[in-house]
Amino acid sequence: MGNMLKTTLLLATLTGLLVMVGNHFGGSLGMIIAFSFAMIMNFGTYWYSDKIILRMYRAQEVTASEHPQLYGIVKKLATLADMPMPKVYIVHTSMPNAFATGRNPKHAAVAATTGILELLTTEELEGVLAHEMAHVKNRDTLISAIAATIAGAISMIANWVQWAAIFGGFGGRDDEGGNSILGFLALAIVAPLAATIIQLAISRSREFAADEEGARICKKPWALANALEKLEYGSALYRPRRGDVQASNSTAHMFIINPLKGGSFSNLFRTHPATEERIARLRAM
Repeated sequence: MGNMLKTTLLLATLTGLLVMVGNHFGGSLGMIIAFSFAMIMNFGTYWYSDKIILRMYRAQEVTASEHPQLYGIVKKLATLADMPMPKVYIVHTSMPNAFATGRNPKHAAVAATTGILELLTTEELEGVLAHEMAHVKNRDTLISAIAATIAGAISMIANWVQWAAIFGGFGGRDDEGGNSILGFLALAIVAPLAATIIQLAISRSREFAADEEGARICKKPWALANALEKLEYGSALYRPRRGDVQASNSTAHMFIINPLKGGSFSNLFRTHPATEERIARLRAM
């Protein structure tokens, strides 16, 4: 409940920031446009984010006959969690990782990479997939997609403002009105930075919640802890092979372990909580 409350407050803050940016740059009309823009983007995210992500990573759906181990684990976990059976996908890359997507438990997908299937034992893989099923059960996949969409919208508006300021688009506004070019540029820089920090805070909060719920679903917190330890090590050693699908910055938060190296230089800018802390919490359960 505490994690969900925190997530709700962060999402509300993120939406408020978008509306504030619209109001600052365009007055009441700008605020209405920004809010409408957010609603349209959220609608698109609700219906199409899963299809976009799966297509982006060239994920291939598998059946029980095509991959009995992976499909069987997901089916077992769906039963334990009292959830509808999600679609099961494989991503062909040696990068050891997994993710879930979909707007709700009835329209969800769980994907594992070929790399993670080679690295983990059956019980460890069960722990990872239970974590992903927890994301689906808690609707984290939709929450994260909405947060990323709003943060992206704020960054887009900020880019427009920066270019407009550079080419004199705000030349008619003077310092007395509090809308000088420097003021606009300052907000155009600060707003997307704040949006990114809030988005990443939401992502970290949901990872802790999914670890806890996933451990409860599979009843093997130690298996998930061991899997995270292996994945952290495997991710650090990972070197792309020919034909590997590569992760992108915009979707790094979706994976169970951050698939990108060197992208988290402080706690504020981490897509995921520190793996050591996640492991410690699981082993204390």
